Parts: sequence; structure tokens; C-alpha cells
Amino acid sequence: MDMLASSQSSPEQLRDRHQALIAAGSRMRMRDAAETLGVAEGVLLAAYVGRTVTALKPAFAEILGAVGSLGRVMALTRNAHCVHERKGVYRNLSFNGGIGLAVDKDIDLRLFMFDWSSAFAQVEPREGGAARSLQFFDSHGEAIHKIHLLSESDVAAFDRLVSEFAAPEQQADLAVTAATSGDGADPAAIPEGFDSGQFRADWDALKDTHDFFPLLKRYGLERLAAFRAAGPARATRVDRLAHRAVLEAARAGELPIMAFVGNRSCIQIHTGPVINLKQMGDWFNVLDPDFNLHLLESGIVETWLVRKPTADGMVTSIELFDAAGRPLLMLFGARKPGIAENLEWRAIAEAAGAAA
Repeated sequence: MDMLASSQSSPEQLRDRHQALIAAGSRMRMRDAAETLGVAEGVLLAAYVGRTVTALKPAFAEILGAVGSLGRVMALTRNAHCVHERKGVYRNLSFNGGIGLAVDKDIDLRLFMFDWSSAFAQVEPREGGAARSLQFFDSHGEAIHKIHLLSESDVAAFDRLVSEFAAPEQQADLAVTAATSGDGADPAAIPEGFDSGQFRADWDALKDTHDFFPLLKRYGLERLAAFRAAGPARATRVDRLAHRAVLEAARAGELPIMAFVGNRSCIQIHTGPVINLKQMGDWFNVLDPDFNLHLLESGIVETWLVRKPTADGMVTSIELFDAAGRPLLMLFGARKPGIAENLEWRAIAEAAGAAA
């Protein structure tokens, strides 16, 4: 189903329709309210420009570079079925062309900024005080990344940032293009003339996990296609809900992990332990003081155990995908370049394969 790019309603009418939802008792988040109203989330948020929302200049790198002045905040990145929330301070940001990095033990991001299209600051009145955030959207009006202020964040620094980066014209409408759920292509399709033997040899020759994406690109493969072509020694399909046992074992062993969640334009990484795991209906959650993960399990279609060689030895991951072949969540053992993978993590991941 295609996401409607815009509404037949004017911004005023869209606000009225949204307020009617709220008056009827709806406690939907903006993303869900936008879907109910048949618009992209960015379009609904933009309808409040001049009221609770300020449109910002498309100076995305510069805005992110200034976020460190806010102090401790909460970073949020999500896809259709998984939400990753991490508290910390934005440090060590760098940008090279359309690629950006934020590298810190708390806020760890990979930014692919080719389709970053709009940015907004929101000050939303709430009981007990206002909720402040910075929100970034792609050309379809889909959220890329959000930054929420915490009680200890520097509100004066936020106000200065908004003043510095406010767009000259504050327009309450947002032009976006329709985002489709896919073009019908099979994410596991193998290109014509594909040489599986050479592909496996090249896989076995990998020296760094960062070399995997160039390998996929060279062979014209999506991630799922690569796993199926690799053979079970390299990638094994496991139980769809294998994350439950994997995360529970990591919790029980007090084992630090890496949890990657992202979309086309941003990947957010948690490195550390997981402590409070909680199933709430169809949602599997990590509810820790500095890290929250919310995984909608009905969105998981395939889960894989993946083994990639590196100069430091084998690196093992558990990777979850939706019906369109999009990565939802990737789990690794915590490690740094030059250090071998933790054997406890490998045993946990391999146990998921043994149970399949």
C-alpha cells in the first residue's frame, strides 16, 4: 500500500482533523495519527508550523553539529517495525559528502544524507511542561531521525539553536513525493549470470564487516538474496522469533551486545548490556534507563544467523527482516576492530541456529 504523500486538506483543515482525533480520546503518536489521516508524518507535523512547530533550514549537518550544546538528550531512529531510543550527548560528529557519523559510546549513528529533505523543531505543550524535539524527514515526509530533550537538557541552548536555524519563511505545508512499500521486486532475487562459487569465495575473503555492503553492490544482491546464495555455512535461516532467546541469553549472561536499527537514511547503534526485557502484546521491548527498543514482532518475516569472516576472526550476527526484505534489527556481540568476537556471544547466536 502506498503512503499518501499529501492531503486534499489545507493545513488548517488537516490540523482540525487531527485535533478532532485528539478530542475523541485518541492518544496516537504523530506517526500513527498521520497514517489514520492519510498523510505522511512530515506533512502533519508541518501543518503546525507557526504554532507549536518551527520549520528549520535544510542545514542538516550544521544542525546536528550544534545538538551537542543541548547536553543529554534522547536519540530516536526507527523503521516500520522497530524503534531504537538511546540517551546520551551528541559528540564526535563528522561528515564527508553525503555520509555522516556520530561516534560515541552513547549516541552512535551512521547517517546517509542523500535524501534528507526537511527539518523541524517542535515545542509541544504537555501536562507538567513542554516536550521539545528536533525532527528530520526524507523527501516522502517519512521520519529519518528525532532528537527529544530530556528534563536535564539545556532548554536555552535549544531555543538558541531554533533561532539560529529557523527557515526564513515559516510555511505550514510540506511538498513530498509518494513513498511506496516496494516495486514488487523479490528481495531474494538472484541476478542473471550470478556466479555463486565466486560470490562465496569473495565472501570467505572478507577482512572487515564494512566490506560486506560493497560485496553486495558488486554482485547486485539485496541482503536476503546474499544470505540465500551464501550457503548454510555462511548464513542460516532461523526461527522468526529467535531474538527472544538471543536477547534473554545476553541478559542472563550480562553480555554486552550491539543492536542496529535503521532506515534508508540513518542507522542507530546501541552498544552495551540489555537488562529489562518485556513482552507487551505483539511488541518485544528492552526498557533500560538509557536504551529502549520496541520491536513489532508481527512485522518480522525472516530471521537469519550470519557469519562473516574478518581479519580478527568470524563475526556472527542475528538479522531480522520484514516482508519487503528490509532489515528491521541486527544484533552483534559488542566488539571493536582489532579484537576477536566474544565467544559467549557466538555461542548464543549459534544456539539460535541449532534450534532452527
